Amino acid sequence: NSATTSSYNKGRGPRVKLRTTWSLRPCVSTCRWTHTKEKGKPLMLNPRTNKGMAFSLQERQILGIHGLLPPKVETQDLQAMRFQNNLKKMTDPLEKYIYLMGIQERNERLFYRVLMEDIEELMPIVYTPTVGLACTQYGHIFRRPKGLFISILDKGHIRSILDNWPETNVSAVVVTDGERILGLGDLGVYGMGIPVGKLCLYTACAGIRPEKCLPVVIDVGTDNETLLKDPLYMGLYQKRDRSQAYDDLIDEFMEAVVEKYGQDTLIQFEDFGNHNAFRFLRKYREKYCTFNDDIQGTASVALAGLLAAQRAVGKPITEHRVLFLGAGEAALGIANLIVMAMMEKGMTQAEARKKIWMFDKYGLLVNGRREEMDSNQEAFVHDSPGNVQSFLDAVNIIKPTAIIGVSGAGRLFTHDVLKAMGTLNERPIIFALSNPTNKAECTAEEAYTLTNGKCLFASGSPFGPVTMGDGRVFTPGQGNNAYIFPGVALAVILSGVRHISDTVFLEAAKALAEQLTDKELEEGRLYPPLSNIREVSVQMAVKLVEYVYAKGMAFRYPEPMDKKGFVRATVWNTNYDSFLPDTYDWPGVSYSPKSN
Repeated sequence: NSATTSSYNKGRGPRVKLRTTWSLRPCVSTCRWTHTKEKGKPLMLNPRTNKGMAFSLQERQILGIHGLLPPKVETQDLQAMRFQNNLKKMTDPLEKYIYLMGIQERNERLFYRVLMEDIEELMPIVYTPTVGLACTQYGHIFRRPKGLFISILDKGHIRSILDNWPETNVSAVVVTDGERILGLGDLGVYGMGIPVGKLCLYTACAGIRPEKCLPVVIDVGTDNETLLKDPLYMGLYQKRDRSQAYDDLIDEFMEAVVEKYGQDTLIQFEDFGNHNAFRFLRKYREKYCTFNDDIQGTASVALAGLLAAQRAVGKPITEHRVLFLGAGEAALGIANLIVMAMMEKGMTQAEARKKIWMFDKYGLLVNGRREEMDSNQEAFVHDSPGNVQSFLDAVNIIKPTAIIGVSGAGRLFTHDVLKAMGTLNERPIIFALSNPTNKAECTAEEAYTLTNGKCLFASGSPFGPVTMGDGRVFTPGQGNNAYIFPGVALAVILSGVRHISDTVFLEAAKALAEQLTDKELEEGRLYPPLSNIREVSVQMAVKLVEYVYAKGMAFRYPEPMDKKGFVRATVWNTNYDSFLPDTYDWPGVSYSPKSN
């Protein structure tokens, strides 16, 4: 049959012409075209290249997977519908998390397609609050490792561990040491769920290519006795190392990352303990391209909520008094960014700081308090305003226009506190930002009901719409860091920023607040709908790229003239890549999808 020519179509796509010189079964190993390094079964087992039943007939034949799949060729639309239908049948959030992570492990583009199409419903699954539960159960639901695990025992060999990561072009790293996971405390190596979840949102919310993202957990032990007694725990069975060896390990990690991936590689610190979070931010921010999301990202999203609220209240931010419940890294980050915003409006730093009060587990931060205070808190220590024995006393004496909960201690915005805020203010601002949901300072329903619908409310975890007795419906805003860090990361990566200034997060807050419409504000929202977060993040990135180039903070040249087009052109999408070239030729077979 050496002179035979045949056509094969049968309604399954473009006609394929095969001109044979010996056989219609050529060896794939002789293929001259190398679009992908993998062929056959390995290509289907790689989530980056797997398309499941969406491989076309021609791809199946050329790539050596014909017969390894059922004969039907499916569209991505049909695949997505199958997974969405399965998700709807599930009621347990942890079951949904495991199912979604399973999709990610098998077919990455389909995972992001499903996530992005229902981001408002699924973000609480892949991120807070469900990711917190997944972290506590990490060793019990473990299926396949994700990211890099670096332990204190690897000191001196971190670069070689990075070399084991298969991707060579990483632009963003999210790292945790697991000491302060959400409001759940020290989870050690189980904290890996957090950087994995964060980087999912890098891609889903801002279109950063997933292969450019690297999640890392630094395991130096854990002080969680429950984990140390758990036979399924997957980390080091030792108390957390707090010696100089810990600092040396982090130093080596930072140096290894920039040595391997470049000095403009973004390194996001996530869920470190308060003390380490602040000192590492001070230590590294002028040496590396780094930020701490718990300090700076939380600050930016909270400030954006305040900037949106001032439109409803009708008074500038300089006229607000803010009382924090909690005085840790989140509270201090928000407070310092509020001070920056007030100073931008003409106040001095000292005047702005006097507008901000903090209440922690020992009481109000005031001069002469017997309990030890962190040096980071000193800027917000004031003279005692009176006899303050409780948070309710602080509200009644200080008369704040806004209370912000970041304590992680649960329902401490009591009914009396909420009623007092409603009495003291025409439009009280109430932010219950602690995560996960059971750590929130109050629910949305409590806030709206006990202030008679007057409050401007935001939470860290999602709450559904609240219907008042008179029929009014309020849609609470979710002060989720996901509104900030993906857009900031996209702008930083694209513009080659070397050091991330706090002013970047101030500009991010303003860019987010500007995108809230008057109609959304009337509905009770302080943030745009999460369903629109991809567009929100892209627009924020455009604003930030313009800002960093204008301020001389960008190092990627030549500077793009059309910055909107530049940003949008880089955004990754979930469409499947084709494995077929325009023309294809190997000994004995010629193929052209354009031929009839």
